[in-house]
Amino acid sequence: MNKEILRLAIPNIISNVSVPLLSTVDTALMGHLSAAHLGAVGLGAMVFNLIYWNFGFLRMGTTGMTAQAFGAQQHQQMAGLLGRSLLVAIAIALLILILKSPLEHLGLWFFQVDHSQIALVKSYFSIRIWAAPATLASYVVFGWFFGMQNAVYPLVLAIVVNLINVVLSYVLIQYFNMGIAGAAWGTVVAQYSGVIVAALILRFRYRLYLQDMFKGLFAETAGLVEFFAINRDLFIRTLSLTFAFAFFYRQSSIAGATILAVNVILLQLINWMSYGIDGFAYAAESLVGKYKGSQNQQEGNKAIRLVMLWGLTLALFFSVLYLIWSVPIFRIFTNQVLVIEAARPFLWYMAAFPLAGFICYIWDGIYIGLTASVTMRNAMLVSLALYLGTYFAFRNIWPVHGLWIALLLFLLFRGLIQSLYFRKYGWAIR
Repeated sequence: MNKEILRLAIPNIISNVSVPLLSTVDTALMGHLSAAHLGAVGLGAMVFNLIYWNFGFLRMGTTGMTAQAFGAQQHQQMAGLLGRSLLVAIAIALLILILKSPLEHLGLWFFQVDHSQIALVKSYFSIRIWAAPATLASYVVFGWFFGMQNAVYPLVLAIVVNLINVVLSYVLIQYFNMGIAGAAWGTVVAQYSGVIVAALILRFRYRLYLQDMFKGLFAETAGLVEFFAINRDLFIRTLSLTFAFAFFYRQSSIAGATILAVNVILLQLINWMSYGIDGFAYAAESLVGKYKGSQNQQEGNKAIRLVMLWGLTLALFFSVLYLIWSVPIFRIFTNQVLVIEAARPFLWYMAAFPLAGFICYIWDGIYIGLTASVTMRNAMLVSLALYLGTYFAFRNIWPVHGLWIALLLFLLFRGLIQSLYFRKYGWAIR
């Protein structure tokens, strides 16, 4: 079982840790231009997170349902899930492009963007928005590969996307002096390159599934109802999660350009940690879904226990890493002395977050494999209410520290609630 977990988790960890590079590279390049550029690219990236994260159900729902179909050896179900999810992804992407102007204004208003940064954020947004079809299609393809128990192809795609993004963004910014526009174009070209490579992999490795993915796509009423019900609950759950981080950015922006720059970088470090631990969560999605499909709870419970242990191990690694080398790591992102000094009182949170958050990350993977979308939704809504309540209780005493404490407890609450739900309902959880 450990070999099977690592076979799925190691490629996932490598590919997942590379995901934040799409924004980390932009953050590091902008951080060496000015604090205004750093804050602008952070806000611009968060606007897209606010948009795209809400459609994370395209990956999560596809993974859980495909893994169960894989465990039950239902060929047409696996093929149909790929086709159905891709159609939904393209439809949503076209809607995003149609609404790009209102979304831009909404993002500027919500994040209280400073007048000095509006032009920079608009430039970044107006370019990167054109990556929407590629971004959402990649969610589906990644989720489908995970459900098919294949973590190698997502790794290949992540390497291709991030290499292109790193090289192109660097060249456009350093040699063509394109500034924030160069960072945006690097991301757009990288995303479409990934989709092209994914299409080639599907064409040559999964040709039979491609041939059948549109057969009787909307004929099975019960399957359609389940598909949209699961994705509806995951959408609500992800919308709540996105709001929690968007709220964090908004309050950071209100606190001023320096605090915003500090929190942008610290959240990048949290992203690195979360995407790393999510490697084991993705392994849980694949394995738990497969064992649910094959009705093998004994092996499924064994997988859950071992994945939790692996998640804890990686969380301890990140905690020690951030505890000892937080300042040198922070300096990678910026050479602005004022930003570095302002960050020192908050660096200890980086050591606490891995231990507070790994449980909810792993439970997310388990719940996705079980397609327990109702419980995921409810746990997130309760945690969000506790998060907001904690912040408003502390904001007049410790404005910035209160924000970090609320976010820390948000992850801790969610992991605790998910643990209690599973303890009560087990594999019958919905």
